[in-house]
Amino acid sequence: MTSRACGVGHGVDLHKIGLLRCPPSNKNTTGSHAALKRPILGTASRVIFQWEDVVAARLIDGKALAQAVREGLAAASAAVLAKTGTKPGLATILVGDDPASHVYVKNKQKACELAGIHVDDHKLSAETTQAELLALIEKKNADPKIHGILVQLPLPKHIDSRVILEAVSPDKDADGFHPYNFGRLVEGHPVFEACTPKGVIKMIESTGVPIEGKRAVVVGRSNIVGKPLALMLLQRHATVTICHSKTKDLPAVCREADLLLVAIGKAKFVTADMVREGAVVIDVGTNKLPDGKLCGDVDFEPVSQKAGWISPVPGGVGPMTIAMLLDNTVESARRMAGMA
Repeated sequence: MTSRACGVGHGVDLHKIGLLRCPPSNKNTTGSHAALKRPILGTASRVIFQWEDVVAARLIDGKALAQAVREGLAAASAAVLAKTGTKPGLATILVGDDPASHVYVKNKQKACELAGIHVDDHKLSAETTQAELLALIEKKNADPKIHGILVQLPLPKHIDSRVILEAVSPDKDADGFHPYNFGRLVEGHPVFEACTPKGVIKMIESTGVPIEGKRAVVVGRSNIVGKPLALMLLQRHATVTICHSKTKDLPAVCREADLLLVAIGKAKFVTADMVREGAVVIDVGTNKLPDGKLCGDVDFEPVSQKAGWISPVPGGVGPMTIAMLLDNTVESARRMAGMA
């Protein structure tokens, strides 16, 4: 299918932007094509419209949303710099030579530059001791120019990840993993929310579908995604069910969902027969197929013919996770500057 951009102004509203499609340019705008759907996704400089007879589901484009977030954060970062003389600062700490981790950190650092965030980069050898890593974290906790600290996981086996994450100051916990911040989330008064579930919430909000009163099913119960996401949905007045490997008749439970959020790490696990017609489906999973291609936990093609909204993999939750890391860092800087 071909598409063409439809120009609009440069205002950005997360409730209106996203990946929108126009009809093929060789189609006229009469007859069945005359009923143009409302804009469903776009960027700061373009909007594309969805036509009713092209696809069933509308795409939630994480790249476009993340770009809009970065644009807003760049302005907020400039305001912090103007008031304090210091950019928002993120310390990135990578231990070892895991190739995927190096790619992830590089992507995060590039996004920081686009958002006006200073990156304090630390690449440590795999032989780094736990005591040495703790000493570095303590130094960054005390550095007034650092507003967020990211310790890239996984860590080498001789280092206890739980001890390391708990050593990060809750006030600089840009990932939102510290037990204090998780506890504040449970209480309903979060300081920093975990980046991936926070990004998922923003993606749902971008569709214009209200969370309040909806039946939400979260497939997966990890501390990083499933549990915090369920809490965030609950705080927005959804009725929430968490599913896991012991859930009985999982397909039937999933079919009850207005909002279906999937984070289990199994390629194409959720099939079309598990999805309610018109549901919002957010795919958090990233899996590599035998041919090297990436796919999510949702069987995208058939599910996209049944869902109302769906996020792709790649290009969905991943970019928004990074955007929320930046958002937490800038918010920390604003808070420390007395601007929040």
